[in-house]
Amino acid sequence: MSKISLIGAGQIGGTLAHLIGIKELVNEVVLFDVASGIAKGKALDIAQSSSVDGFNVKFSGTDDYKDIKGSDVIIITAGVPRKPGMTRMDLLKINAGVVKDVVGNIKKFADDAMIIPVTNPLDPMAQIAYKTSGFDRSRVFGMGGMLDLSRFKQFIHEATGYSRESTKALVIGEHGENMLPLTRFATVSGIPLPTLLPKEKLDEIFTATKGVAAEVIKLKGATVHAPGNAISAMIESVVQDKKQVIPVSTNLDGEYGQKDVSIGVPAVVGKNGVEKILE
Repeated sequence: MSKISLIGAGQIGGTLAHLIGIKELVNEVVLFDVASGIAKGKALDIAQSSSVDGFNVKFSGTDDYKDIKGSDVIIITAGVPRKPGMTRMDLLKINAGVVKDVVGNIKKFADDAMIIPVTNPLDPMAQIAYKTSGFDRSRVFGMGGMLDLSRFKQFIHEATGYSRESTKALVIGEHGENMLPLTRFATVSGIPLPTLLPKEKLDEIFTATKGVAAEVIKLKGATVHAPGNAISAMIESVVQDKKQVIPVSTNLDGEYGQKDVSIGVPAVVGKNGVEKILE
């Protein structure tokens, strides 16, 4: 794959573009924003950092959708972000219009691309992107579960003191207050987490995973680095055809007894997008 476009050049978009560059996942990254100066400025800033690390990726910023033509993957972070005291669902009406407009332009200029929505509320936005695009469901999958998983694994690390690399875990369901961190399925080097920690600590990790985003927003105004890294991991699984099993928000067609709804489920993610949903 050669080109990724990021729709929304805010804090997450800028962080993600830099990570894509450092990992050299593609040849070209386009940052799009209606505020053209922000997109162009971030592209220049990131490009000027590339010589230090020696990564060879072309960065550009634009406010013209025609520049996304030829993109293999398009990330949607555009929309109004959460503010302290808000739930993700408080953003539904305003961000639904934003995502519909963005996807309409993706259909016009990059109708072969995969779409990864990040805008909140994530699961409804993934569904709107899927419906508006008319693309095969394998090509539209939202980020939420991967971010929740990274937070869940961090709390497991903090509670056990064991290596993050040794931890295998899963979060399913809504990217929101009703997400389900599956503590009983988590393991550390194959050892079930419930055998390592008491129920009280498991319950504490469960609750912390569900509420930590609101805590970060209260403290610093936005979540940036963890979402950016979660998206980059998803992109890496696509462009390198890793076929990782990761939680993504994708449209269900009978899986888990549900139809025509996008929600976080474990899926095999590779060069063809969502290649299989695991139940």
